[in-house]
Amino acid sequence: MLDTDWSEGWRGAFGIELRAEAIGLAWRGWPVLPGTYPAGDDGDRAAEWSRPVPAHDDWRERLGAHPHKVASWWTGSPYSLLVATGTVLDAVEVDDEVGRRAARLLRVQGAPAPIVAMPNGRWLFLTTAADRLPVALAEDDSVEWHGAGGWVPLPPTPFEHGVVHWRVKPEVWGWRLPDAASVHDVLARALHGPTSDDTPAPSSAQELLAVGRSAA
Repeated sequence: MLDTDWSEGWRGAFGIELRAEAIGLAWRGWPVLPGTYPAGDDGDRAAEWSRPVPAHDDWRERLGAHPHKVASWWTGSPYSLLVATGTVLDAVEVDDEVGRRAARLLRVQGAPAPIVAMPNGRWLFLTTAADRLPVALAEDDSVEWHGAGGWVPLPPTPFEHGVVHWRVKPEVWGWRLPDAASVHDVLARALHGPTSDDTPAPSSAQELLAVGRSAA
């Protein structure tokens, strides 16, 4: 069960925000799709809901729909917000400890990636689409790659025990997705534990972050 009160009022407020986010992402070319939600859902899957999955069996055929069509999907239904992976973007899912290390390393480099945090303690690092995952990541059981044929939830999607939220918003770096290989390298380094590169970012990195924000 959700710890969050999924009342009619709460659902209505988040439904408006979910619809607005879906439309905005669709205008930017992100392949968004409706996902299941914890109460008032259609179909047998609602009773066993713990995390969102595509709300429609034909979700692959819906990808790339015009934003006006996307808006109609969320009209009257507070669907979760999902984005398909494997074309425009991929996502690499790691645990909280690795996620924090990787985020620090990216800040030091002055190149933050869009990062999503889920209430189950898992982090999603969004990148450009890739055709494979490096061996160091692929062989680690704590790492999950969301590539072709997959999807991930985006804020403010309701989740078991809370709501999905941004750790680093896409607009921080002007909506430019980071190169997959570069983020994979950082995540591989983060898997090995704290390094000297985890020291606080120097002022030059902070200046780069400011530039990224001004470009958003």
